[in-house]
Amino acid sequence: MTSPEQFYQRDWSIHPPAYSPGYKTSVARSPSYSKISLDNSVGELTGPVFGHSDIDAGDNDLLTNFAQPGQSPIGERIILHGRVLDENARPVPNTLVEIWQANAGGRYRHKKDTYLAPIDPNFGGCGRTITDETGAFAFRTVKPGAYPWRNFVNNWRPAHIHVSVFGSGFAQRLITQCYFQGDPLIPICPIVQTIPDPDAIEQLTATLDLNATIPLDTVAYKFDIVLRGRRSTLFENRLEGN
Repeated sequence: MTSPEQFYQRDWSIHPPAYSPGYKTSVARSPSYSKISLDNSVGELTGPVFGHSDIDAGDNDLLTNFAQPGQSPIGERIILHGRVLDENARPVPNTLVEIWQANAGGRYRHKKDTYLAPIDPNFGGCGRTITDETGAFAFRTVKPGAYPWRNFVNNWRPAHIHVSVFGSGFAQRLITQCYFQGDPLIPICPIVQTIPDPDAIEQLTATLDLNATIPLDTVAYKFDIVLRGRRSTLFENRLEGN
């Protein structure tokens, strides 16, 4: 006999409003009309399907996947690991997880990033992996640096890593950001402060994990991703509810 699944009502109170004057670009980007729902086609929901053959063994190691032989990126070496879970804490296996980030100086490898920090020739800033049967994923990388942005006169983005989670097709992609425990820029970041629920901000913050830290090598941070429910991770491209 199977038990009925629990339904989790969307909690609208944890989601940031589209119009947040403290986050300057939201003034122009916030919608002027009511929301509408668009149904996805079968093709959008079911394809393409990602498999382990799409992932190379070193794709989740940002310390080596762009570095020259015998070289490594500059910065604090870290492990970012966690699990992808559903609303009932069950693992979500075989899910594609991608990350991208600035280097240790706070600069992205992007032609439009003109911040004064130098490009690191041994750091590409992106990686990908597929969750195992327990929903677990892990990346080796460097801790990204803070960087200034043109919001108001002296705004700086906290250190963060962008995280993308795919379902079985492109239409099921979710995107979020991962911050780091203890960063003093988190409480004063205009983007973070659009989130009205402190618990939701905490769920976007990776915590120090000494049990997974490798002595004399790499500091570990734990970041679980919950896809729906009362403790769901906030996704920036699904603000209407996860």
